[in-house]
Amino acid sequence: MAVEHQPQVTTDDIRVPPVAVLGGGSFGTALASIASSGGARVRQWMRDSALVDHVNTHRINHRYLPEFRIHPDVVASTDLAWVLEEARLVLIAIPSGGFRQVVRQAAPYFADDAILVSTTKGIETDSFLLMSQILEQETHSAHIGVLSGPNLAAEIAQGHLSASVIASNDEQTRSRVQAALSCDHFRVYASNDRYGVEMGGALKNIYAIAVGMAAALGMGENTRSMLITRALAEMSRFAVAQGASPMTFLGLAGVGDLIVTCSSNLSRNYRVGYAMGEGRTLEEAIEALGQVAEGVNTVSLVVKRASEENIYMPLATGLYRVMFEGVAPRDMATALMRSEQSSDVEFTLPREDTRRAQQQTAARDIPT
Repeated sequence: MAVEHQPQVTTDDIRVPPVAVLGGGSFGTALASIASSGGARVRQWMRDSALVDHVNTHRINHRYLPEFRIHPDVVASTDLAWVLEEARLVLIAIPSGGFRQVVRQAAPYFADDAILVSTTKGIETDSFLLMSQILEQETHSAHIGVLSGPNLAAEIAQGHLSASVIASNDEQTRSRVQAALSCDHFRVYASNDRYGVEMGGALKNIYAIAVGMAAALGMGENTRSMLITRALAEMSRFAVAQGASPMTFLGLAGVGDLIVTCSSNLSRNYRVGYAMGEGRTLEEAIEALGQVAEGVNTVSLVVKRASEENIYMPLATGLYRVMFEGVAPRDMATALMRSEQSSDVEFTLPREDTRRAQQQTAARDIPT
């Protein structure tokens, strides 16, 4: 009897969906190389033609990741239509201030079945919308996700072991992103709490500024630990009031991202806080950074929303007053230490008891 020969399947026979990365910053560049190393055809959109030429010629993003060699199969371009023409996975790494504009420009070129993933950790100024909500408004796609976690781009680029979270209500989005980006040094976990994961990424930037400021003032590790822990309480309190799950903040996109952002001078927000703690003005700190620090915008938006909704956020409010109203950092620290917040892990107390205590002490927490 003749036996039919079955051709052997190799990895070359498996078609990896083409990937587009929108944004020429550090994180977008690192993700482009990860996706390309996994076998995807990757095109990366950048605004700056000089940066595009440098990347394609020298394989280095000298502006944002100068010590990292970009995968040879990543092709950069300023042509948005060309970058998106075959893409079935689009990673959008654009600062929040320009996010909607770029998405609106790109929307006509998105394939109907394309998976759209935001990697931006910020909040839109005028609307208080997160980036995935902007994607919903501008595209009406059924395949929207958020990638967030303790992800310092420089360390990912250097191959240090790292992990992130893909959050989406769509199972296909979660599984496709995990397949496209998981490798021997970058692991992607899944979540269906898109709002909580995205809110965690935006909120932690506020507290990185505060911790950087404290470090520059010579405060010790006890102070850092206290700030990080109380920051986590504020983050979860605010996000739960907006509809997120408190459990999300115990994972990579919550406490994980908060720890790394508050512990490393690779963090842009930490560096802004450190510069201010050394005596520089906010404007001088931002100018010295040379990149976008999302926490500067986020703290104003969150403090305003917290005030409107009577959400107790003494750290964020105190930081806002230091940054924008001229309160001295040490005076603010003293005022916060003398405040009367009575509970540690408030979710273990009756909700009404916690809320009543917060309302009674909120007015005494911050100097006016």
